[in-house]
Amino acid sequence: MKLAYRSLGEGQALIILHGLFGQSDNWNTLAKQFAQQGFQVFTIDQRNHGLSPHSTIWTYEAMAEDLKEFIETHQLLNPILLGHSMGGKTVLFTEYLYPTLAHQLIIADMAARAYPPQHNDVLQALHAVDFNTIGSRKEAEAAMNTYISDFGTKQFLLKNIYWKDPETNRMDWRFNLNAISENYANVSVEVPFFKSNTPTLIIRGARSPYVNDTDWQHFQQRFTHVKLETIADAGHWVHAEKPQPFYEAVMRFVKH
Repeated sequence: MKLAYRSLGEGQALIILHGLFGQSDNWNTLAKQFAQQGFQVFTIDQRNHGLSPHSTIWTYEAMAEDLKEFIETHQLLNPILLGHSMGGKTVLFTEYLYPTLAHQLIIADMAARAYPPQHNDVLQALHAVDFNTIGSRKEAEAAMNTYISDFGTKQFLLKNIYWKDPETNRMDWRFNLNAISENYANVSVEVPFFKSNTPTLIIRGARSPYVNDTDWQHFQQRFTHVKLETIADAGHWVHAEKPQPFYEAVMRFVKH
């Protein structure tokens, strides 16, 4: 599958993969900063997200294959792979399936273990938005209020609304909501055990439950060269909540 992407700068390739319900432009500000440090930064829309194609097939194996195809198509040598949340697990699956592909790995607030369902309220909220009757973001937000109270979460999701057919004022979600709903269990799975010599950085938010101390021990069992950075006063959206400490952690790792 040919993925949609944005590219900034010149130099060693740094590929950034967003999380569930995200898209490439979530990373614009950090991508510009990385590009200024001598990297060619690619922010990618994963399948069923952003401007990339929709598919009924939605597994980490498929997303890892998409990433491998992207790297080969663009003839990128020794790329650095950075993934947040779902994107982080795509990076882990890529290392498991294609162990010689990446030069360095950066996993932002995601462990290799299986997770219990995290997004039931979000999925209910998204399905509550009926674009047959809703014609504005304000109306969409009102429909979501029953299921989601957090303002930031709602604004993040509402960024995915676009004018599918401006002539009829028809809006829609950019992500493939049906495929995500039907295959949600596929993105909660554990990464099969593997051993890797690829230098790897784990970044976690101090207030996030996604990467606990046991998860860190498991990372140490998988990777022979692995470092941990814990960003103070940050939750799961560590790169958005604390962009400067996140940027500095990445730079320390890739420039050492």
